[in-house]
Amino acid sequence: MRVLNDFPPTRLAGLARLADFAPRAGRAYAARRNFDPGPDGRAAVSGLSPYLRHRVVTEEECLKAILARHSPTEAQKFLQEVLWRTYWKGWLEMRPGVWPQYQAALRQRLDEVQTQSGLRDRWEAACKGETGITCFDAWARELVTRGYLHNHARMWFASIWIFTLRLPWELGADFFLRHLVDGDVASNTLSWRWVAGIQTPGKTYLATAENIAQFTEGRFSPAPGELADHAEPIPAPPLPERIAPPEQHRFDTTRRTALILHTDDLSPGWLLMNSGLSPVGTATLCGHPGLTPLQVSPNVIAWKRAAIENACGRSFGSFGEVTHGLGTAQALEDWAKDLGAEQIVTPYAPVGPVADVLKQINGLPVIQPLRPLDLQAWPHATAGFFKFNGQIPGLLDQLLPKRAA
Repeated sequence: MRVLNDFPPTRLAGLARLADFAPRAGRAYAARRNFDPGPDGRAAVSGLSPYLRHRVVTEEECLKAILARHSPTEAQKFLQEVLWRTYWKGWLEMRPGVWPQYQAALRQRLDEVQTQSGLRDRWEAACKGETGITCFDAWARELVTRGYLHNHARMWFASIWIFTLRLPWELGADFFLRHLVDGDVASNTLSWRWVAGIQTPGKTYLATAENIAQFTEGRFSPAPGELADHAEPIPAPPLPERIAPPEQHRFDTTRRTALILHTDDLSPGWLLMNSGLSPVGTATLCGHPGLTPLQVSPNVIAWKRAAIENACGRSFGSFGEVTHGLGTAQALEDWAKDLGAEQIVTPYAPVGPVADVLKQINGLPVIQPLRPLDLQAWPHATAGFFKFNGQIPGLLDQLLPKRAA
């Protein structure tokens, strides 16, 4: 499977990619990050997103490696890109109702696909890369076959989907979540909302032929009139009320504990190393069925399962006996009770399919400790990224107190 070669789903491969990219994360990255020369020529970008999304390599590790080679000013653009993911997660944690709101709208759109033949034909053509728009069709095929797109191509693709093809944005967001190996509920949902003019009300993103030609260096050059020349914001329901960010969860190491290893955090060693926690057993939770009502891509399933296996393989017995394939809250609860567990401990799962499963476990306490960066950063995601960006120097100082020495 090509995606397993492009992004080997191991921590060793992720760390090697980080070490290889770190020297280029400063001015070189800033100068070339928006250029997409094609799937086999992307040395300017890190290719770390599948590892960061699943925390095979953590954001903290990434930030520390980059700041060991560059000043915060030199690496500003890359640091911002890493922390965009943190910002999106924090924003959604304080507005968790946006995720079920999107899910309900998606189900409605899929019902419309079944009852409106014209919509169904246009949706199928877009998903198959058969629209006749050369650049869009190439990106659709690349996404399906390789499980990845350059970030700039994702923006162009979403804009063309919404404003040129006039397809519902929820169907496009679903297409991405079904196929991206780095697909993340917060980043994906909120980025599509941003392109559509919902996330920042009234501000849309319009893909232009000139921009595409410039940043693909002529690889694609849409014909005059081929793309929409206007992007009217898409109507949307009001935002749910903002709630307080999650607080730190603490567990009792003297209680018999079952551990859940899930695909939102595949480096749980931080929970075990200094806490004295010794789980009596570990269950793995993939979470991919909750991404979509449709079929998740084999690329995504294969990558997640292989990354879970790698995480279990590097546990050196600290997980206890590992049980796979427990995809429901009831199955996880029954498993933990069979072990005689008094509590379940798992790294905090942000809004999304894993969290949806965990919150349905009622028969045992489920304790989800937060990583320090999330605990510090998420409360600042109250408005747009510009405001959050102003907090980044302070966050880096908390994460790396000796950075300036």
